[in-house]
Amino acid sequence: MATQLPASEYRGRIEILRQYLAETVADAAVWFDATAIEYVTGFAHIETERPVVLALTQDRIEITVPRLEVERVEPNERIDAVHHYFDYPQGRPVETAAEMLDTLGVERVVADADGAPGVMGYDGPALSTFVDVESQSWVDRMRWEKTDAEIDCIRESARWANLGHRYLADYTEVGAHPATVSQRASTDASRAMLDTLGENYAERVRGNGPVHAGYISGEETALPHGHTPNERLTEGDVLVTGASANVDGYHSELERTMFVGEPSDEQRHYFELMKEAQDIAIDALGPGVEIAYVDEQVQEFFREQGIADLARHHVGHNIGLGAHEPPYIDRGWTDADHVADEDAEMQPGQVYTIEPGVYTEDAGYRHSDTIAITEDGVEWLTFFPRDIESNTIRT
Repeated sequence: MATQLPASEYRGRIEILRQYLAETVADAAVWFDATAIEYVTGFAHIETERPVVLALTQDRIEITVPRLEVERVEPNERIDAVHHYFDYPQGRPVETAAEMLDTLGVERVVADADGAPGVMGYDGPALSTFVDVESQSWVDRMRWEKTDAEIDCIRESARWANLGHRYLADYTEVGAHPATVSQRASTDASRAMLDTLGENYAERVRGNGPVHAGYISGEETALPHGHTPNERLTEGDVLVTGASANVDGYHSELERTMFVGEPSDEQRHYFELMKEAQDIAIDALGPGVEIAYVDEQVQEFFREQGIADLARHHVGHNIGLGAHEPPYIDRGWTDADHVADEDAEMQPGQVYTIEPGVYTEDAGYRHSDTIAITEDGVEWLTFFPRDIESNTIRT
């Protein structure tokens, strides 16, 4: 049971990044992206109008944060010094970061961006105003392939997501409101997870619980990113569910198409087409497989069945610290400008959601399972039943 990344994971990442840095003429590597900073140091923060800037040299790691983050970041043993500004806009985040770089003797950097992202109203100068900046995307690329420890966290996430989904199915009944069913299932699964793991649970949430399980229903399911409708469940409703759990920042994805009461012949038809499309995609997965090929296989099946017009998105995406991460299982992946030849194929350690969907005018049909690519095949991480009988709520 893995509930937290070991410290060795961060030491390994930092060592790799310093090797990359040594191959450049830069004095330091810099990151503005919140997920990249978390990946390198384990310091997780909410990206707002208050930028955070991380700098890594061959012998130091220092960080610039707003005043309100100082006490949270100071205990981090991987960070050698903390610099801060009071707040934005009265503080000067990038100027403070530039002063940090100056104290490190840095004149040239390789950075993930030339300045902080303009979120929540932030508007500040480019980092290149103060130092020479070249671009790098080292962390983004490193995140594609997960280590065994990372996959252990995703596997643990899938276990608790399964519990959340089981509660979701158990609490669903005619007359219930989908919002309150979702809240109840999420709360009960979170309580079970926290009670079971106790102090072993790595603090990763603010106010809400570590497990989320919920669904959309009715005509909203015809929209891949539909909202929870303000209407109670009725006999004949189609549900598209989703469940995940946060394990030291890592996530899995479990989705199912479910029915309230006996599905109609039409609903059975589209469910089985969707499930066969997912089977085709999963059967195509493996190390060395061209990523675009998997999406092409599903689209070919949809064309053969005469339902290509009912598809609304590609087959899936990588998952980990982010809910959506590259590579994307998309027909255009191989030909994308930013994709190198060696990145066109699946590699061991990549973890994908497999979720081809079929969307009619009345309802949507989509399962999603989280599957890891191994040295010699695949490993299913999610495991809730996929057949139609197991996903029918008897009334």
